[in-house]
Amino acid sequence: MVEKHTSKNGLRIVMENIPSVRSVTIGIWVLTGSRNETDQNNGISHFLEHMFFKGTEKRSPQEIAEAFDSIGGQVNAFTSKEYTCFYAKVLDTHKEYALDILADMFFHSSFNEEEMEREKKVVYEEIKMYEDTPDDIVHDLLARASYGKHPLGYPILGTEEHLSSFTADTLRNYMKEQYRPENVVVSIAGNVDQQFLDKVDEHFGSYQGGNQSSSLEKPDFFAEKIERNKDTEQAHLCLGYDGLAVGNDDIFSLTIMNNVLGGSMSSRLFQDVREKRGLAYSVFSYHSSFLDNGLLTIYAGTGSEQLPVLQDTIEQTVEHMREKGLTDKELKNSKEQLKGNLMLSLESTNSRMSRNGRNELLLNRHRSLDEMIEEIDAVDHASIQRVIETIFNQSPSTALIAPKAD
Repeated sequence: MVEKHTSKNGLRIVMENIPSVRSVTIGIWVLTGSRNETDQNNGISHFLEHMFFKGTEKRSPQEIAEAFDSIGGQVNAFTSKEYTCFYAKVLDTHKEYALDILADMFFHSSFNEEEMEREKKVVYEEIKMYEDTPDDIVHDLLARASYGKHPLGYPILGTEEHLSSFTADTLRNYMKEQYRPENVVVSIAGNVDQQFLDKVDEHFGSYQGGNQSSSLEKPDFFAEKIERNKDTEQAHLCLGYDGLAVGNDDIFSLTIMNNVLGGSMSSRLFQDVREKRGLAYSVFSYHSSFLDNGLLTIYAGTGSEQLPVLQDTIEQTVEHMREKGLTDKELKNSKEQLKGNLMLSLESTNSRMSRNGRNELLLNRHRSLDEMIEEIDAVDHASIQRVIETIFNQSPSTALIAPKAD
């Protein structure tokens, strides 16, 4: 059962006590990502995430790293389009120590100028590494093709030009605007009790942020095509379809439909593209849900000479699903797979912390396992067909990275 507490400053704490384990995972979730940026500061959410590890007023970067290593703990962070998360997983005997360090990083990061310049070089290399991975960067191109100049089309890493302009004041001002208490959720899962929740409240429950209110503009979806020539061995193709928001009632129907389309080795895309025709080693589909919309992506990589037949095969697979829907066997198997994945994921304190933090941040509600299984079981051919018509009754956006023609 997830227990929720709202601090006096508006920050939310969600806690799930799992007395049968000996670990505790603590996550700080902030409702800000590349979607909250501008054309001038794109990449700042991700760079700020990096800088939290680069020293506080009383701990050097090395001391932060050694603090977790010395207790056998794990600490990490990530940035997405709409949120940023910092988290640590430790033995239950070290949970207060880990909380103290996370709070120190969150409130007292020094943003030392020398460390900033050094870390900018690290992120420059991260951008270059990403550019050298066409099967990754093609997904960024798809976002731009789908959303144009809307911030959802921005790359999470930003650009070298943007990064070079960031100063300590830039980071502090962004934090003041975006890291307001009402935008923050602290999620805890593991062997914890009320006393630990009170400790979290002591650390996070009284700080104040700026007064700027968040207002998101829903993006329009564009069926545009972006093509980039690059010295690659393969052509990398992404197709994007306007999807569903994170809180949509049909989200489980979409998850099941996507699983049949391209979410597993038994999926139609895998069978049609790889197993039957040998057109690609890697082919899959996935759905990304945002606060007010979503994007269904199909990816495949193949030799340039096979690109037309690959795209034709994908379109045939999609059209067949649109016309015929799912078979009874596909619906049943996909439901069981989804329920199995859901139950297995709950065996980790890390995944429970993530699920609870994300649900609180984006949905402001929590469903029990029984409630979710009931919703999955309620998915039928009618709801699947409704989703198929919603998603595929439109032209897709397209992103392609391919070698130059001879």
